[in-house]
Amino acid sequence: MINAFLWGFIATFSLFIGGLIGILFKIGKRPLGLIMAFGAGVLFSAVAYELVFKSIKSSLGSGASLIGILSGAFTFFVVDLLISRMGASGRKNITGMHNENMALPIVLATILDGIPETLVIGMSLLAGGEVGIGMLVAVFISNLPEAIAGTSGMVAGAWKKGRILLLWLFIALVCAFSSLAGYALLENANPPIISFIQTFAAGAILVMLSNTMIPEAYEHGGKLAGIFTVLGFTVAISIAVLEITGI
Repeated sequence: MINAFLWGFIATFSLFIGGLIGILFKIGKRPLGLIMAFGAGVLFSAVAYELVFKSIKSSLGSGASLIGILSGAFTFFVVDLLISRMGASGRKNITGMHNENMALPIVLATILDGIPETLVIGMSLLAGGEVGIGMLVAVFISNLPEAIAGTSGMVAGAWKKGRILLLWLFIALVCAFSSLAGYALLENANPPIISFIQTFAAGAILVMLSNTMIPEAYEHGGKLAGIFTVLGFTVAISIAVLEITGI
């Protein structure tokens, strides 16, 4: 059980690393847009293979996959809309400025983004006790541009650097508990339920990518963002293939 927490923390510790990068270095809008495109491609790969494909295989024809992906998309959309109205609509905006009174909305919004991803990391340990490397890498990489962009906005809003890093660390810990929950609560779940949760997470991640990461990536990375998205997708798929073949 402790492994589920640790792997979830490792996957989301990249938020802290991204925050540190955002504090120490001034990264241009175009490079950051391309990094975001790469991270989006990695997550698209994880959704396609680690979540949807595996969910369909385990759904046993129950329709759980279809219900899950639609439920996840709608749930994320509604909750994200509510949090955005609190002031976190531009949390991934590369050129944004976040005042300190936006701390709560940013925390809630980032946790909303992270829970579906880390929940699945914990679930991956249920099958043989080994973490799904593809999903782990996807979450780790995709968190970096999110944290860098968010940190840039906080620095512009005159946040104290220590407070920024503590915020990312807190979010990583909360998401690690989500990974733990994915393992502990679903340990004895039957295949259709596992299938539903996997595609629920997939639907949530797809809406997040479509509404936040992809628009920012294209706006600042230009047409080259498409190439970097495909590169991210290819890298993640290659990791998944290596994991299967044991190379």
